[in-house]
Amino acid sequence: MSRIGRLPIVLPQGVKVSVAGTSVTVEGPKGKTAVTVNPDITVEVKDGKVEVSRKDDSIRNRSLHGLYRQLINNAVVGVTTGYSKSLTINGVGYRAEAKGKNILFTLGYATQIEFVCPEGVELKVDNPNKVTVSSIDKQKVGQVAADIRSLRGPEPYKGKGIKYEQEVIRRKAGKTAAAKK
Repeated sequence: MSRIGRLPIVLPQGVKVSVAGTSVTVEGPKGKTAVTVNPDITVEVKDGKVEVSRKDDSIRNRSLHGLYRQLINNAVVGVTTGYSKSLTINGVGYRAEAKGKNILFTLGYATQIEFVCPEGVELKVDNPNKVTVSSIDKQKVGQVAADIRSLRGPEPYKGKGIKYEQEVIRRKAGKTAAAKK
């Protein structure tokens, strides 16, 4: 039995989960989201808990069991508290500014880059050097944060670029340090 898959998902107050065929709809105070489940996985809602089970013990179904349990749990957490990631911009003259729903980045290129905000995701510029991505969908938050980071990834010599707030950049010494030896 899957260690993660066998755990029931306890529903917080104000969260409704409905199952219709292979679609699991989760509704809460922050919004509504749906997860499409493989037909070999069954989802049941009873006594304020969601239980995920599988039809048989084939290798494929065992791997999907924990996956779909976690996807449904992520949807429950998303509609109650939501997800967010912060990005920090380092570098002289590097900055971000809000332009409606979109963000305009100045990252040392000849032109500014306008990042279009996808639907269902909220982008917030806390200060010119910090951007916060938030949504009820954990996968969208991670993908949008990765897309923003890829505009100018951090470089190892001076640390310039866009990085996740908790990310640690391994710095290199550079050629002047090698010449002094």
